[in-house]
Amino acid sequence: MLDFNHDVIEASHRQPVLVDFYATWCGPCKMLGPVLDEVVKAAAGPLKLVKVNTDENQDLAVSSGVSGIPDVRLFVNGKQVSGFTGFRPKPAVEQFLKDSLAVGKA
Repeated sequence: MLDFNHDVIEASHRQPVLVDFYATWCGPCKMLGPVLDEVVKAAAGPLKLVKVNTDENQDLAVSSGVSGIPDVRLFVNGKQVSGFTGFRPKPAVEQFLKDSLAVGKA
């Protein structure tokens, strides 16, 4: 069971947390999932990945303002610092993280 406040907000005070809002039936989500897994494993510093199935967590998706999936958001120090919607290839996700983490530390 996902506890968004604990698993994302509180955890983001210890390390950046990348949240992937997805659905099992979503083609672009199926393509992006392995890319996110690879990028998180290869990250230079600590980085946590939390996957949120929007079908199982509809209230959370609505309250978070998710309007399209995949919807990826980066949280640092309890706040969302960046995000994107839709599929992106691995180099684009790596660049997103690099840019977003630089902003999150500023």
